[in-house]
Amino acid sequence: MATATADQTAESVPVDTDEENLTAVLLDPDTIVRDEFNAREHDTEPDADLINSVKAVGVQDPVSVRPRPDGTYGAFKGWRRTQAAQIANATAEAEGHAKQQIKAYVRADLVGRDAWTQFLSLIENHQRQGMSPKDTLKAAELSLIGMDEVEQKKAARALGLKRGTGRRLGRAQQLDDATLRRASAGGMDLEQIAQLAEVEDVPRAQDRLLKALARDEAEEGGGRGHWDQELALLKAEQDDRTARKEAVAALEKADIPLLPTQLAYGEKDTARPLSELTTPLGRPLDEDNHKGCPGHSARLDDENQAVWYCADPAEYGHKVRPKPKLTKTAEDEEKAAERARTTACNRAWKAAAGPRKEFVTRLVRSSKALPEDGWRFALGVLLDLPPFYGKWAQRQEAEDVASFLGVKLPESPFERARLSDLVTLSKARTAHVLFAHVAAVFERDMREPKGWNDARMQVRFLWEDPTPQQAAYLLLLEKLGQDDKGSYRLSEVEEQAVAPHRADDAEGEPPA
Repeated sequence: MATATADQTAESVPVDTDEENLTAVLLDPDTIVRDEFNAREHDTEPDADLINSVKAVGVQDPVSVRPRPDGTYGAFKGWRRTQAAQIANATAEAEGHAKQQIKAYVRADLVGRDAWTQFLSLIENHQRQGMSPKDTLKAAELSLIGMDEVEQKKAARALGLKRGTGRRLGRAQQLDDATLRRASAGGMDLEQIAQLAEVEDVPRAQDRLLKALARDEAEEGGGRGHWDQELALLKAEQDDRTARKEAVAALEKADIPLLPTQLAYGEKDTARPLSELTTPLGRPLDEDNHKGCPGHSARLDDENQAVWYCADPAEYGHKVRPKPKLTKTAEDEEKAAERARTTACNRAWKAAAGPRKEFVTRLVRSSKALPEDGWRFALGVLLDLPPFYGKWAQRQEAEDVASFLGVKLPESPFERARLSDLVTLSKARTAHVLFAHVAAVFERDMREPKGWNDARMQVRFLWEDPTPQQAAYLLLLEKLGQDDKGSYRLSEVEEQAVAPHRADDAEGEPPA
């Protein structure tokens, strides 16, 4: 079979070129049965239109079969056409007419190669109408599992799948039929359906991903920039939900009640946090000295950490620390809304790092020359040596650079290896290596959403006040993604961060 290059699209990868060199032979349709590894398991019967067509003009396109030990042939492509020919022949024989034979490619080379046979059947049926999404997922998963590494890579490219997606297709089959039909009708491919299955427990996950997919398709160049960003946000929300479930489970295991955050109308909330309570003698209460109280309970904060409460201080003999009673004001509500916004933006900032790093990885591992904007930016940073670069160099962290370049570092912390010894260096790859190096510096500098504003001597959030260098890095990646057919786009929180710097660009004042 022809070998596919890394930059071929799924549509252009030749997966069954062997049949181009074969001559179709004539077989009696009655000697053909359904191959056990035919990908189509539902709607396998020919419809009336197909039967009438075969009766009128016969089967025009050859079917593909494998020899079987009993002398029959297993059809892995064209089984519905074969059945239509069998029905047409039965009718012809009853009417005294001659039976017709069927053209077939006899694939003796596929005997014993069940996984590849199932994959070829999948490609054939997926390109024809009528095969259900669940059949497609099941056949793709089973065929990829049974292949060797070389065939797996070739098949994955033909299906438009990333490495490792085959292992996730099994979970995608657990999606209900309505979800699968909607995903398929909305334009999701196998890779995207597998990704949907990973986050489907997040509310409105499918709606949000379909909307992101529509945005990608509507914009010039296509790509999956909006999809990647929405998927990263969903995974971050999923991680938050998982952390909350684990926190709740830990409280349940310790027999500590979790207090409700909202009460029924008219119901009074008697619970108070321990920070507001003392013993009858005025000793402050905390988790340790309150554990024996029947009212010992908790609520979870925005970070899913337990905040300890007493369910009814008056009932259990605690005193409330004296303080003036405060009436909730509009300012309090604004502060609460701002806290919720900060939590959401912090989560979104961390989530955006995933698609950003994936894009950098694709850039520096590509066989294509690094765009000029990229290597000029990297050289500028190396020549100017901004302060955060020095801090990164002092840490001697190599993990991000190694990850970008696909280099495996020693697992033992006591075994040291120099990246210069592990990375394949060549003149053609110099720009890629330098960009990976500089990108690692920025990713470390932007890892946490909180930073420090030296001019104002106060904490700042990067999603509202990035440094000019950080903004320049994000704007560079945005441009490189746009130039690469929209393969990367900034997330909403990154767009918010760079908005003031776009104004600088418009006025001809690039970030310093």
